[in-house]
Amino acid sequence: MSEDAFYDIGIADVPQWVLELPVPAVGGELDDPWMFGDGRRLPDPGALKSRPFRDGPQRSFSVANSGRTPIANEQVARLLLQLAPDDVQVFPIHVDGADTPLYIVNATRCFACVDEGTSKEVQRYPPDGAAPERAGSYRAILGLRIDPARVGGAQVFRIQGYPSALIVSATVKAALERVGNLGVCFERVTGPHELGAT
Repeated sequence: MSEDAFYDIGIADVPQWVLELPVPAVGGELDDPWMFGDGRRLPDPGALKSRPFRDGPQRSFSVANSGRTPIANEQVARLLLQLAPDDVQVFPIHVDGADTPLYIVNATRCFACVDEGTSKEVQRYPPDGAAPERAGSYRAILGLRIDPARVGGAQVFRIQGYPSALIVSATVKAALERVGNLGVCFERVTGPHELGAT
């Protein structure tokens, strides 16, 4: 496994709970519930809570709702802080029905690193489309490929203009797989495309 290999984290097709977006423990909503996908260092959001909107087994690492907010147990949170101390923050979150302490994992770094030449298909929002505030950002990327030379040695990061992607290094992937009981899967975003892969 190449040390320059990187992987996009997705939702694994395994039985697991699906969590609602985090909200303040005192009630109400976060001003920006999508902030954990921005790839920037955040101020402490205070006590947070969530609950499953679809029941299922609790996993050591999963993502909440469509916001793809990473949720980790204590073992995974500690591992990420150890392997990528400059790349992540962790914030405690109370989840109804959880049998262990859980944490939101916030990737603090973001890079313009899409290799558009080797990605299979890149779609951008047009300036005259239905979402003018997103003009120029990525609408979808099929067969995503990134340029590792543009990520500044980061082990965990987001992609500028494509916040749905959460990228981890081969080292982090291997460590997560050793923990096991994951609710996520990994799609390689470096190297040649495999035959038949999308």
